[in-house]
Amino acid sequence: MTSATAHAFNPPQLEAANLLNLVIVDDERAVRDVCREVAQSLGFNTMVAESAEHAYRLLEAQAVDVVLLDLKLPGAGGLEALHKIKQRRPDAEVVVVTGYATVQSAVQAMKNGAYDYVTKPFTMDELKLLLERVATHLRLKTENRMLREKIKSKLGFGSIVGRAPEMEKLYRMIAKAALSNHPVLILGESGTGKEMVARSIHFSGPFRDKPFIPVDCGSLVPTLIESELFGYVKGAFTGAGQTKEGLLAMAEGGTVFFDEIGELPVDLQAKLLRAIQEKEVRQVGSTRRTTINVRILAATNRDLEVAVAQGTFRRDLYFRLNVLNLRMPPLRERRQDIPVLAAFFLERMAREFGQERTLSDDAMKALLAYDWPGNVRELENCLQRACAMNSGPEIQVLDLPSAIHGGNGHAIVEADGSAKIIPISEMERKTILNTITQLNGDKLLAARLLGIGKTTLYRKLKEYQLQA
Repeated sequence: MTSATAHAFNPPQLEAANLLNLVIVDDERAVRDVCREVAQSLGFNTMVAESAEHAYRLLEAQAVDVVLLDLKLPGAGGLEALHKIKQRRPDAEVVVVTGYATVQSAVQAMKNGAYDYVTKPFTMDELKLLLERVATHLRLKTENRMLREKIKSKLGFGSIVGRAPEMEKLYRMIAKAALSNHPVLILGESGTGKEMVARSIHFSGPFRDKPFIPVDCGSLVPTLIESELFGYVKGAFTGAGQTKEGLLAMAEGGTVFFDEIGELPVDLQAKLLRAIQEKEVRQVGSTRRTTINVRILAATNRDLEVAVAQGTFRRDLYFRLNVLNLRMPPLRERRQDIPVLAAFFLERMAREFGQERTLSDDAMKALLAYDWPGNVRELENCLQRACAMNSGPEIQVLDLPSAIHGGNGHAIVEADGSAKIIPISEMERKTILNTITQLNGDKLLAARLLGIGKTTLYRKLKEYQLQA
């Protein structure tokens, strides 16, 4: 390693190395200085030791992540020093330095726990690449440990609830996807929680402090999609009284999530593809292009390969979005999560409405036996309606929708032991009245909890002659 080489070496800092502590153990000052220069240029917090004993004192005094250890030290042998270092700091990664004549010792050191080795004489670029690899390895090891702890200590990942093996596999993929900036295509049936996956990817990654902009492609008015996505300038069309920034520009540095991307019109697909490829947008009515830096996440419940074959989805956009692919399993494929989800929803409703409820054994059996075509969203709605049906502390099987328990009415046991069947229409009337009363007359919230539209609720009130 010449001095000219040393002066020319000026790489950017490696993000993964920031805050990592590295100890260089070598009795040659020139080697220590060169190694320190390379390590500091990568962002390591660097310390030096000229002997094994000095290194032990440093290891005792503070946490150390990486040790660069010369195997030919005066006094204690290199393999003995490696053993003592790993005893003191078992999580530290040790890179051994050896001469060509003693490569066999380096191989033995790796069998004894060393991460890797480098042979003298080595270039600064060789050392740089090795330290970069160690830093990346440590970062991934830390993230995997945190992910395992997160999975063990919580019901799920972020806002996603579930402990089934399929979900734990999904959590690992989310954690990996969060570290990259590639587009991700999230597949799954309606109601499985695809937007929650997108939010978990965004808020688990390095851009969590930047905007997360969801775009519901199915609900956007076709004539307004372009202006919503790309923005427009004043006077671009009738009603454009002032210049407006588009959603893609608003998400600068963050994430745009296209929900139900399969519903996007084909002509808009071409413009979106161009924006993703060229990383720039042009506002409606403008001739100037603006550079954007956003991550694209997309979700769909459609089979896009079929849509491509039918000509309703562009092949090039499909390949552009499908760099990473995640599948949210339907609820029927992870039935063991139903009790966990039910408990989660009931606890949240108890906080919201101030009344704790549990499920009877028969009610839980009915939930587990049902196929849930509407997935997690249907389960949540089912429990909301059951809570509205029953003001008691325990939800019974007949409090559940008839599609789940298969009944045509609600059986009431009288004082004399006889059973009286109340028609569904009467139960519906009582449920609506009970819900609105519990919510102090809030009809909009009642409609949401009952899973019906506002117009439907008012029609029912008129039909049942309710003055709630």
